[in-house]
Amino acid sequence: MKGSMLAMNKKNIVYAAFILLASVAMLSACRDKRSTGLEYARNMYDPIAYNQDQPNKNFANGATAQTPPANTDPIGFVRYEYANTKEGYEASAALVNPLPLTEKNLVEGKHFFTVFCAPCHGEKGDGQGHIVKLDKGISGVPAYHGADAVSSRGGLMKDMPAGKIYHTIMYGLNAMGSHASQLTPDERWKVVMYVQQLQKIK
Repeated sequence: MKGSMLAMNKKNIVYAAFILLASVAMLSACRDKRSTGLEYARNMYDPIAYNQDQPNKNFANGATAQTPPANTDPIGFVRYEYANTKEGYEASAALVNPLPLTEKNLVEGKHFFTVFCAPCHGEKGDGQGHIVKLDKGISGVPAYHGADAVSSRGGLMKDMPAGKIYHTIMYGLNAMGSHASQLTPDERWKVVMYVQQLQKIK
C-alpha cells in the first residue's frame, strides 16, 4: 500500500512538472506577438549591421544608406568616357579592344551574341534574326557584312571599328536598346570580338 502510494505521488509530481513547463512555454510565447518563443543562436538571423533602409542615429541625416563621396566608383565599375552623342560615337573609333583574341574569348563572345544580338541581327550577322522573320513590321536591322550592309550613321558595317561597335552596345541605337545593364564591359568586348569575325564573312 505504501509503495503504490509512493509510485502514485511520483507520477503526480511528473505530471505536475510537465503541465507547469508546458504552461510556462505557452505563456512565454504569448508575451510578444512577433516572438517565435525559444530561439536557438539568435544572432544568426538578427543581423548586427543596419539594413540600408533602416534609420541610423550614427549619421547626421539619420539614414543608413549614404550618398558616396564625390568622384568615387563602385567596386568593379569601369568608367566609359564617351558620351551618347554623335561626337562621342565618332571619338569612340579610337578605342581598341583590351582583350586578347583567343578561342575562349571568341566562344564566350559568340555565346553572348547568340543570347542578346542574334534574335534581331541573326546568328550569321545577316540582319535576319527570328524576330525580324516573325514580325514583318521590323525593318532596318543591319547585317555586319556585305556590300549593301550600311550603318545608319554612315559607312559600311564591315568596316566599323571595334570602338564604335562597343559604343553601340553600350548605348543602343534606333530601335536597339542599350545592353550596358545585361553585359559587363568585358562581355561587351567579347561580343565586339565575335562581331568582328562576322564582319569578315564574304
